[in-house]
Amino acid sequence: MKEMIIGTPNEKQLLFMKERHRHIAFGGARGGGKSWAVRAKAKLMCMRYPGIRILIVRRTYPELYNNHINILRKELFGIVRYNDKEKTMTFPNGSTVSFSYCASDKDLDRLQGVEYDVIFLDEATQLSEYQMRAIVACVRAVNDYPKRVYYTCNPGGKGHSYIKRLFIDKRYNEGEDPSDYAFIQSLVTDNTALMEADPEYIRQLESLPPKLRDAWRYGNWNIFEGQFFEDFIDNPEGYRDRRFTNVIPAFDIPRGWSVYRSYDFGYNKPFSVGWWAVDYDGVIYRILELYGCTANPNEGVRWTPEKQFSEIARIEREHPWLRGRSIQGIADPSIWDTSRGDSVADTGAKYGIWFTPGDNKRIPGWMQMHYRLSFDDNGYPMMYIFDNCKAFIRTIPQLTFSTTDPEDLDSSLEDHVADEVRYFCMTRPITPKRSASVTQLADDPLNMNPKVKYSNIRRVDI
Repeated sequence: MKEMIIGTPNEKQLLFMKERHRHIAFGGARGGGKSWAVRAKAKLMCMRYPGIRILIVRRTYPELYNNHINILRKELFGIVRYNDKEKTMTFPNGSTVSFSYCASDKDLDRLQGVEYDVIFLDEATQLSEYQMRAIVACVRAVNDYPKRVYYTCNPGGKGHSYIKRLFIDKRYNEGEDPSDYAFIQSLVTDNTALMEADPEYIRQLESLPPKLRDAWRYGNWNIFEGQFFEDFIDNPEGYRDRRFTNVIPAFDIPRGWSVYRSYDFGYNKPFSVGWWAVDYDGVIYRILELYGCTANPNEGVRWTPEKQFSEIARIEREHPWLRGRSIQGIADPSIWDTSRGDSVADTGAKYGIWFTPGDNKRIPGWMQMHYRLSFDDNGYPMMYIFDNCKAFIRTIPQLTFSTTDPEDLDSSLEDHVADEVRYFCMTRPITPKRSASVTQLADDPLNMNPKVKYSNIRRVDI
């Protein structure tokens, strides 16, 4: 039988080979030797566990073929049988490596009802959170083989925020066990084989534009090329005095502040409601939200307008920040459409939930969001987000530029929160620049000016 050659891993690749967590991310920069590590680990597992079922996924078939199928067919010629129709390699001991691509959500249909023991998501950040979670759900079987998911990744792409949350920020949601996750950073300088074969590659990375260089050369996950709202910053260090952060802990809203409601309708896709407070200086605070999304990102809960407005009315009756206040609503003008009978706006009125038509021009709306999210010379923005507004914090960083309109964002992504935010921002437009100093007003009894240290604000648990 022909001998199978694996090769010699570098130090970081060896750590990847030995890692035993259920979810393992590897990489963080270009040229870290990720694809080689995927192929080598898959071959080793197939030899170690007779009958194990492995899946390797890339975004497109050409990427899958050039980076894995073609190379493995050459390396394993005379050892495995390759079925081109099924895109599966079978080892003599019954182990299999299958290959699949996921360029769109429709490609997930090929994985329905299929079980694997181990899945490799190569260049995982090119996939959306929904796609990754759907693929990972295929890791299941009643046997003693390891059950693992390996993610190779660089900063940037649709799945950037999801990978960053799990492996870099280590912020876990309910049902996610922190002990299941491990991250191995691998930079181009760790790839000794590439450094020897192509020493010019690192110079190419160094010559990139600053944002790309930071992401691809140094593995900086805090910013990436293509992120639409790169001015949105969630910086816990800024909690102390609200400088250089858009996200802050919740606090009681002074009665003198105005309160607003923004709304984006959805049924099959999520609906989004945001409640806003405006302080005496015109700074806006997203204080509460209601987001109609299932556990699957960008999938609506399919609430009727009646159910949506019934819940909105209940919240406004009961929540201490909203109860007894006059709340002005702003929504997409499309909710006044009566072509199918009563409009969505008419249904809201039956529950005492009123709206005025918002200005839904996209580019001006996005610019107003940029103006408010950005910081003045002293590090203060004109928009704050309370940390209980999880939908905003999750979805806004995931949005990327449109591939057809360089001024717009990709509307195929989960942009429902962004839509209702821009409706609200367009009701209170501001200019791009403002004074670096804002005078605290004497009639601010709770000392709530954004320039005042946070120590005087009482935290409220939501």
